[in-house]
Amino acid sequence: MSGSRGDGTRVLKAGLPEPGQGEPFLPGPVFAGPFHFTGDPHDAPYTYTRYGNPTWARFEAALGELEEARAVLFASGMAAAAAILLTVTKPGDAVAMDDSCYLGVRRLAQTHLEPRGIELRLAPPAELTAAVEGAALLWLETPSNPKLEVYDIAELSGAARAAGARTLVDNTTAGPLLQRPLDLGADVTLTSATKQISGHGDLMLGYVTTRDAELAGRMSDWRRDAGALPGPFETWLAHRSLATLALRLERSCDNALALARLLAAHDDVVSVRYPGLSSDPGHEVARRQMRGYGMVVSFDLGSEERAERFLAAAELVFDATSFGVVHTTAERRARWGGDNVPPGFIRLSAGCEDTADLLADVERALNEA
Repeated sequence: MSGSRGDGTRVLKAGLPEPGQGEPFLPGPVFAGPFHFTGDPHDAPYTYTRYGNPTWARFEAALGELEEARAVLFASGMAAAAAILLTVTKPGDAVAMDDSCYLGVRRLAQTHLEPRGIELRLAPPAELTAAVEGAALLWLETPSNPKLEVYDIAELSGAARAAGARTLVDNTTAGPLLQRPLDLGADVTLTSATKQISGHGDLMLGYVTTRDAELAGRMSDWRRDAGALPGPFETWLAHRSLATLALRLERSCDNALALARLLAAHDDVVSVRYPGLSSDPGHEVARRQMRGYGMVVSFDLGSEERAERFLAAAELVFDATSFGVVHTTAERRARWGGDNVPPGFIRLSAGCEDTADLLADVERALNEA
C-alpha cells in the first residue's frame, strides 16, 4: 500500500485480504482449537490455535502495516507487558523505568522482577538517563498514564543505546496514528488495544511491535508457551473497529483540546495537564514527536469531595476506569491508590460526543461541584 495515503485510508484497508468473488471484505473470526493437518507441523499454516490463528494473523498484519514493523498480539496489554519484562531480562540485569508509568506495569515489575534477581530502577524523568547506565532495558510511557508526563523518546532511546540497553515505549495513550516510537529510536512498543484501537469498551487486547525479527520471535514464542492468547472474536472485533480509528481519534482529540482549554480557563481548577496546551510542560517535546496530542486530559479539582461531586453531576461523562472509547469517561484516579496524585485528581478521556454538548455538560458539572 502506498505510504503516501492518509491515515483514514490506511486503517480502512489494513490487513484486508485481496478481493475475492463472493468473499467478505474482512473474513469472520476462526474459532478452532486444532486444525486439520498431516505430516510435519512446520509444513502446515495452522495446527493448533495456541501456535497461531488466521484471525490473529490478519490483525497483526494490519497493525504491522500501520507501524511498519512486526506486530505480536496478546490477550491484554498487561499480557504483552509481562512478555517483554520476562523475556528480555535475566537475573543480574537492571530495568530503568519511568516512575509515572502505568500502575499495573510498576506492580508487575516490583512483584516479579526483583524476586528473580533483576534490579528495578524507578526514576523521575530527569533521572532516567542516569538510571539506564548498566541496565538491560529502559521502559518509558509517553504521555504517561495518568499524569501525562511527556518523555523525549529520541533523546532517551539514544542514551539507552549508548548504555547498551533496549528501549521500550508504552504507546497506549497516543497510539500508532499519533506517535511512532520505532521511528524515534525505540526498539519495541507496547500498546493496549483495549483503548482507542478497538475503541468501544467491550474487549481486551494488547500488542507489541518491533523491527527486530529475533525479538518478535521471542514474543511470539512466549505467547505460545505462556498461553497469553487473544480470543478470535475479540481480535475480529478490534480489526473491524480499526477502520474508524482515524475518525474517532479526530473527534476525540478535538474534544480533549477543547476541554483542556475550558478547564485551564477555570480559576477553581487547581491544575490541568494536556500536551496540546502551549502552557503544558511537555508541549514542546510532544509537538516534535507526536502528530496529535491524544484524548486524555488530567486535572485537579482540589479535593476528593469536589471531584466526586463533579463526576456525579456530569451527564455525558461516564464514571469509569480505562480510556480511549467512543464515550467520554473519567475517574478520580486516587481511588485506586499507587499513583502519586492528589485526592482531587481526575483523568478524563474525551469521547466522540458533539463538542458543544460535551463542553456544556462539563461546564455545568464544574459549576455544580
